[in-house]
Amino acid sequence: MKIVLIGIQGAGKSTQGSLLSEKLKIPYLSMGHIFREIAKEKSKMGRYIKETMTSGLLIPDKKTLAIVTEYLQRPEYQKGFIIDGFPRTVVQAKDFSHEVDKVVYLKVSDKEALWRLSYRNGEVREDETLLAVRKRIELFHKVTEPVLDYYREKGKLIEVDGEKTIEDIFKDILVKLGV
Repeated sequence: MKIVLIGIQGAGKSTQGSLLSEKLKIPYLSMGHIFREIAKEKSKMGRYIKETMTSGLLIPDKKTLAIVTEYLQRPEYQKGFIIDGFPRTVVQAKDFSHEVDKVVYLKVSDKEALWRLSYRNGEVREDETLLAVRKRIELFHKVTEPVLDYYREKGKLIEVDGEKTIEDIFKDILVKLGV
């Protein structure tokens, strides 16, 4: 099964992605994690990714598609995957060479997402400054929401109330996936 998780920053994509990975026995891939790893590299690409993320902007379509395609060629992703943080644009959705089975939209209000991010336990990441998060939320509404319509028209979109408990959200996803 090939599943895409979509939601604004703080919607709980990584939490649900990890739970789904364990339950469905397919690997979970977070584009945010991949980009943060690349940003640590002492390279031209690393600096570019770091600067782009820190400013709250999106990595351009061509670069994102190239990175995703490279990752998904690995053997562990051949039987399926769960991916979050991609696609973020309609161009990425249309040019993505892997046919996805379902797209799970974790619907969370901007206010809830900002609250969650400000009270998140653990490390505060460089790309989670209030300014960067607000910019990313704004970009989600402007650039990523049309991706939801794209998958809705294809009959692949599942909408889930992302403001429930982690357990209830997970149950809703499983029911709507038919698992």
